[in-house]
Amino acid sequence: MKVFLVGGAVRDHLLGKSVKDRDWVVVGSTPEEMLANGFEQVGKDFPVFLHPQTHEEYALARTERKQGKGYTGFICHTAPDVTLEEDLLRRDLTINAIAQTPDGALIDPFHGYQDLKQGILRHVSPAFTEDPLRILRVARFAARYHHLGFTIAPETMSLMVEMVNSGEASHLVAERVWQETERALAEPHPAIYFQTLHQCGALNILISPLTINQPTMPAAALNTLDAAVTTTQPEIVRFAAFIINLFASNELIQQPTAIGHFEQFAENIKLPNQFKATTKAGIQLLPHLTTTPLSEEIVWQCLKQADAVRRPERFTHIITAIEIAANELQQPLILTTDQLLGISQQFKQIDIKQLQAQGKKGKALGQAIAQQQLEIINKALAQISHKTI
Repeated sequence: MKVFLVGGAVRDHLLGKSVKDRDWVVVGSTPEEMLANGFEQVGKDFPVFLHPQTHEEYALARTERKQGKGYTGFICHTAPDVTLEEDLLRRDLTINAIAQTPDGALIDPFHGYQDLKQGILRHVSPAFTEDPLRILRVARFAARYHHLGFTIAPETMSLMVEMVNSGEASHLVAERVWQETERALAEPHPAIYFQTLHQCGALNILISPLTINQPTMPAAALNTLDAAVTTTQPEIVRFAAFIINLFASNELIQQPTAIGHFEQFAENIKLPNQFKATTKAGIQLLPHLTTTPLSEEIVWQCLKQADAVRRPERFTHIITAIEIAANELQQPLILTTDQLLGISQQFKQIDIKQLQAQGKKGKALGQAIAQQQLEIINKALAQISHKTI
């Protein structure tokens, strides 16, 4: 029984980055031996065990054989005679196929360390094409290491294109698509993730029915993502700003079918509710907040639709995403995020109890609150107009 550190922990150590999680491969052992040594088995498809003290994952060395479509269509084989090199061979990229012995020696049969030094994302073997999820992983690594000068090997990009053209990429599971996409949004250069997917032809599959019929990604959409990263926005704002801009860049945003397209897109990738609500509101509100004249009625409807008073954090996300997208479209908001937030904060000063004391209730109370909100907006617009003059 021999144990080796593998994968991301070795890669990140060699890059001089902090190691968060460590994964181990065990060669020459059996499930029975692992259990006898106090390990707890957690894997169903193949034997993975938790160390009794560290709780780190130890997987028996295995090989894989393709039997169906998608990333789940594999038969795994584990046995004491499966070698470390055979286990490393099934991995996606050479930089993830480096192992390390307990005394620190590297075992690198596919020259991953050399690719690390040269900044190349290269597939380990032709078996790369058997798992469509690898398209997304390569794009995510490109987004992570772009600032270090990493590029995708031409032969690896060719395989990614082949996977799209053969239909293999169409078997991606929606939940895994979103999982990889959300992780990519947190990387230093998420625009590279989407740019890479567009380059290999996979993006239109993922964002269907919204398609990009251009040889390159719309620059405004990519710049929107970069701007959201530069201003350290959370992933939900990065995503919303990007999709809002993408709808506008494709001239869909003011069409009656815009929301229908978005709803289908959200369903296709199983978009979480928070991301869906924020992005949908942004698509709906952008045309109103960038078109003159901007009346108090339009502002009121926008604040109401965004639920600004009850959900200030969500409202901030919506307006921030709209503002970033609009700026890159060279259609700046007539009211800035701060100005809209200021108006919504004033709404909280309305004395509802006083209105109730005046006998207002039900529909009449709602109308009285709306009237005061409109007056607040009207005064704010007048002040902003005066300062502009």
